[in-house]
Amino acid sequence: MSYGFLVSFVSGVLFGVRLLLFGAERRRIVTPGSLPLRRSEPAIVAFLVMFGLVGYVQARVGSMSQLRGMMIAVIVAGVSAAVVTRLAITAARLQPQHDPDDPRYRLQGRVGVVVMAIPAGSEGIIQFEDAGLLMTARARDIGDGVIKEREEVCIDRLEDGVAYVERWVLVERRL
Repeated sequence: MSYGFLVSFVSGVLFGVRLLLFGAERRRIVTPGSLPLRRSEPAIVAFLVMFGLVGYVQARVGSMSQLRGMMIAVIVAGVSAAVVTRLAITAARLQPQHDPDDPRYRLQGRVGVVVMAIPAGSEGIIQFEDAGLLMTARARDIGDGVIKEREEVCIDRLEDGVAYVERWVLVERRL
């Protein structure tokens, strides 16, 4: 009987590794109101691991009968599966506090050229390529320094039509 518990534990751990690598998210279109999670996979992993662990310990160390030990293993595994499922559902419902696709950072990292010098604490004009088109935008230095005409700059963000830029030479040093 202890071999059955051991097989359950090992298969639960292996299934857990598979779940760790590939996740429990659904691979199909999610309808509104439903969770993007397959609830059964975390529950199966928790059940197999706890059933194998508790059952093996009961079979090797416990002084009660095999039937009673198996019943205790099933109860503990069922409770742990319910708790893990509840935790997985709670984690799937969490919404990020910020929008990960912030439009201000859509052009971040794009290299441009200053066409009108950027004075300290004021605005100049840069030119950069976006989707194959040559674009111009007002620009400010994020370090409040002076950037001369024809210098290459790297766009950090775009707010209210103003590109906040940094000299490309400084960015290149950090890379």
